[in-house]
Amino acid sequence: MKKQDTLPPLPPRPAAEQAQLKAMLTNLKDRAGTPMPEANTEMMFDLEGLKTDFPTAKELEKFLFDRTGHSVDLKGRSNRYKYQTALDILNGAAPPTELFNPENPYLDKNDLVPVEPMRPVPARPESLNGHYIVTTFVSRTFPHPDPDWKASGQKCDVVFRKYTNNAITYEVIGPVAPRAVGTRVNKYGKEVPEKYDWVDPRTGEQIIRNENGMLTPLGTRLKGYMQKTRVNKTTAWDAWIDRDFILIGAGGSNLDNPWGN
Repeated sequence: MKKQDTLPPLPPRPAAEQAQLKAMLTNLKDRAGTPMPEANTEMMFDLEGLKTDFPTAKELEKFLFDRTGHSVDLKGRSNRYKYQTALDILNGAAPPTELFNPENPYLDKNDLVPVEPMRPVPARPESLNGHYIVTTFVSRTFPHPDPDWKASGQKCDVVFRKYTNNAITYEVIGPVAPRAVGTRVNKYGKEVPEKYDWVDPRTGEQIIRNENGMLTPLGTRLKGYMQKTRVNKTTAWDAWIDRDFILIGAGGSNLDNPWGN
């Protein structure tokens, strides 16, 4: 078996080169054992730098949002207060509550389509307080009160309730939907609505027949509409809304002893 050739040993390095390598290794070990200095945010930002780079409140708000995630409203504040507050936030302080802004500073309100507030729903009559509901019926056959939605065949949801005092109420509960009004061209050249309002037929609960059996004019029309629908040998009004009932319990009837003695 042939013996493998071996490489000759390397010649020793000169003493000067060995000393230089040893010094380099020692320096590297010292640097590795020295902890890195912590970043000092107070040295990263200063008032002059902020004033120079962000001369407007809008630009300063965007910079704060990018660096910290906080959205604040700095418009209209004095320069001294505005830039000092920004510097404090950049250094880790919590933004003052009075400056909190729920909106993204990059959002341009001029690009938004305004939405009209929804109208309040009329209150429930106080005369119904203390009386119990004995029947509830929901009809989805009434045409929508809005002319445009009515023309398209849209229906509305109407709830009828009868109470122990013989009163009957109605309430239109929906549907509710936004509707675009007008058009305008935004800065991107795209047509958008001028605003949104609401198709809101809600009425709140209102009395259409009082406890004495008197119908309001609207109650007369609603009763007539429901009487057009037949249920077996009677009408939807009599079968589902103006149903007879017997009150059982205190002040009512005792079915176990109909003679009352």
